[in-house]
Amino acid sequence: MIAVLKNGVTKAQRDNLVKWLESQNVRVHISEGEVQTVLGLIGDTSKIDIDLLSGLEIISNVTRISEPFKSANRRFHPDDTVIEVGEGENKVKIGGGNFCIMAGPCSVESEEQILAIAQSVKASGANMLRGGAFKPRTSPYDFQGLRAEGLQLLMKAREVTGLPFVTEIMSASHLDLFADVDIIQVGARNMQNFELLKELGRSNKPILLKRGMSATLKELLMSAEYIMSEGNENVILCERGIRSYDSYTRNVLDLAAVPVLNGLTHLPIIVDPSHATGVSRLVRPMACAATAAGADGLIIEVHNDPVHALCDGAQSLTPEQFSDVARRVNEIRGIMNW
Repeated sequence: MIAVLKNGVTKAQRDNLVKWLESQNVRVHISEGEVQTVLGLIGDTSKIDIDLLSGLEIISNVTRISEPFKSANRRFHPDDTVIEVGEGENKVKIGGGNFCIMAGPCSVESEEQILAIAQSVKASGANMLRGGAFKPRTSPYDFQGLRAEGLQLLMKAREVTGLPFVTEIMSASHLDLFADVDIIQVGARNMQNFELLKELGRSNKPILLKRGMSATLKELLMSAEYIMSEGNENVILCERGIRSYDSYTRNVLDLAAVPVLNGLTHLPIIVDPSHATGVSRLVRPMACAATAAGADGLIIEVHNDPVHALCDGAQSLTPEQFSDVARRVNEIRGIMNW
């Protein structure tokens, strides 16, 4: 249920209403926009008399929300959420018209490798670094990442370049290792690991939540709801392709998800054309298409030697190719006036 306050309502009036609503055993989420203030009621609202609430002098209108996702719902929070990471001149904003390009290798392989890539992607316009320290692999015999050492190397790259970084978590037991990570990524395989999501919801870290390979948009939003219901509202959604029967691409990039989600939720939405296609030559057109569709950012795999990459070399761009993609994406943003 949401209750929209009339213009001119004082803070004291609002606080008295919130106190009364909370006495009805519901949580109240306050969203103060430029035009109106919205109170989102979370919990069992069946006992709240909607006619009584609507009749209050300070209430403009009251609406029951039928969708099961509440905190992530745009009707709860009409204005776009903006996620901020980093500090000073390296501060990055994601959402609300702020576009972010995250770029880097699928996996951190060495100090020399991650520093070289971080410096090259920053020079080409990336404002965040991506890199895997813990790697979920289909085969137990494939490279699983440098783990804690990989996190230390990502921190070293941040120290050298100033770029905040995003990296994937595999288990809630690793949370202490991620204390200095800027954005924690939840991979497609863990999108419905609800115990992990609840633990991340109790943290104050921005979370990049990737869509599961067979997940509906409703399921993606419900996973975001798990995080937000625990108090962490810093969630970024990521469309990274869904599974199909065609073998020409790794997955099928659902670009329609971008405008659909923009209508359903206030959370930022970024697109991963690397995992969606699995083919490096397809990354550029899909990155451009995602930008034109209204995405809030991109996450792109870049490697300085893709042929010898320990993970996902086939979908990784060279630094030169990434520079071309970044240039074209910025041109499209200028044309679309996003």
